[in-house]
Amino acid sequence: MSAKPVQTLEDIARLAHVSRSTVSRALSDSPLLSQKTKERIQAIAREHHFRINVSARNLRLRNSRTVAFVAPIYSPSFLSTEDVFGLEMLGGIGSGLRVLGYDCLIIQSDPHDATWAHDYLDSGRVDGFILLASNLKPSHIQTLVENEAPFIVWGAPVAPFDYCTVTGDNSAGGRQATEHLIRTGRQQIAFLGGPEASVTIRKRFNGYAQTLQDAGRNVDPALVVYGDYSYASGIAATQRLIDQSPDLDAVFVTSDLMAVGAINAIQASGRRVPDDIAVVGYDDLSIASYTTLPLTTIRQNIPLA
Repeated sequence: MSAKPVQTLEDIARLAHVSRSTVSRALSDSPLLSQKTKERIQAIAREHHFRINVSARNLRLRNSRTVAFVAPIYSPSFLSTEDVFGLEMLGGIGSGLRVLGYDCLIIQSDPHDATWAHDYLDSGRVDGFILLASNLKPSHIQTLVENEAPFIVWGAPVAPFDYCTVTGDNSAGGRQATEHLIRTGRQQIAFLGGPEASVTIRKRFNGYAQTLQDAGRNVDPALVVYGDYSYASGIAATQRLIDQSPDLDAVFVTSDLMAVGAINAIQASGRRVPDDIAVVGYDDLSIASYTTLPLTTIRQNIPLA
């Protein structure tokens, strides 16, 4: 039985045990690879009399001046009218790219499909990717790293990968919110977080917890609840807090949309905001200025990000 002929970049990648994009870079003498790696892959190509299609390569490497904003295919709420943060971030990204002469393309990625980044890069449709940490799966990062794709993430990095991120100081934000509530005389300060598994939310919780400890207070597990960034989860989580902690007098909420839900839940219980229960949100989204009561919030400069 004869060996399978070597006709494509995928064939070379299989023999070299590397990704297709690594083969492409090696045969293009890319400075992004070590000389040792390039020489090894080039030797395999010569051994099998492989020649890269220069015209096709140039077409693939053409600068599209387009950057993809990656939306998760598994999250129907992403960039919906309820995803205020995502929409405001997308607006800032679009404005920033326009100034640089780039377009923004919104794409959906399946966390179970490792070919999506490769497909967009090799087709020449995009030059790189922007993602939000709140919507990331480890498989997204693994795919991008393995394909050596240019990308950047808004939010705290996901271990064990090493990549470029842009984010606020979430621990400091948690401290500022909690310090404000302590200064105003609040005693029973709850923490209403986004998804508990989120690195960003854990950092905000750490700021909250450390500030309580510095003030000689302990974190009460009954005052720590989590939602999913949505308005509905803000209502549900706050109702739980009120039911299990009658002396509750403040809530630090890690997103403005959940904070609006918290305010409505507090008012529905017959309590007043901020007289009976104070609320501090996070992000300073536009929705914060449309509430019936002014929302105190930790500001993130989303357009700058």
